[in-house]
Amino acid sequence: MSETPAHEVLIVTGMSGAGRSTVANALEDLGWYVVDNLPPQMLRPLVDLAVHPGSQLPAIAAVVDVRGGKLFADLVDIVHELRGRTHLRVLFLEATDDALVRRFEQVRRPHPLQEDGTLLDGIARERARMLEVRELSDIVIDTTSFNIHQLATTVTDIFAPQGTADVKVTLESFGFKYGTPTDADVITDARFLPNPFWQPELRSATGLDEPVRDYVLAQEGASEFLDGLTAMLRPQLAGYARENKRHATFAIGCTGGKHRSVAMVEQLAARLRAMPGIAVTVKHRDLGRE
Repeated sequence: MSETPAHEVLIVTGMSGAGRSTVANALEDLGWYVVDNLPPQMLRPLVDLAVHPGSQLPAIAAVVDVRGGKLFADLVDIVHELRGRTHLRVLFLEATDDALVRRFEQVRRPHPLQEDGTLLDGIARERARMLEVRELSDIVIDTTSFNIHQLATTVTDIFAPQGTADVKVTLESFGFKYGTPTDADVITDARFLPNPFWQPELRSATGLDEPVRDYVLAQEGASEFLDGLTAMLRPQLAGYARENKRHATFAIGCTGGKHRSVAMVEQLAARLRAMPGIAVTVKHRDLGRE
């Protein structure tokens, strides 16, 4: 991983079918502002926007390719011009002819330069047109042997700022009486624990309050539940990182989402934050409902 300089502009280009869309999605997940199918001539105003004082777009990625037709011919000159004005890099994606043919056949789409010829005719025309662009590129990635997850991981390794979490986790408490979260990857149930609601001195408090927290954690099975859940999530999170699943939501429910689930989410958050490469956000969905 590397630091992302202010006002960085990255041009993503290369062979059709080599993975430009996958790269664009990976960069968006890293917080880049991504513009797809941009005519090279539009790079100038884009850079003007990036370097403008107070710009809210510190890192911009522009996908530029032969779909621009005759406009693409100006790309080399524009790159040389803009390198004197901002931190600009060019990422070039390529793959073997066999790999590109296979990918086009899988999606059943013609090559943009195929015209009345074959897929190989279109690929050959594109390679010739891309030769000069490839030579001025700062980074060249051969995606022949990559699946989409491996390519996204490679992009993350190259462009993620130092200190970026491998996986961003949202921990959510909720009440089953209000329905389960629709976006959770894992849902667990804290209703096996005694409900603090039935303790008059705890009823109006929440799992964020120390008396409720201590009551919940003192119950039989509470510590074992947290230990087991942490042990289960550890390899799962490591696998998410390997498969480039950068966001995950884990939810714990109780009856009303006020006591047990809140306390357990807070405890689980502390455990996951101790894991390297994990960033945790806590959300108490139903806290405050009557």
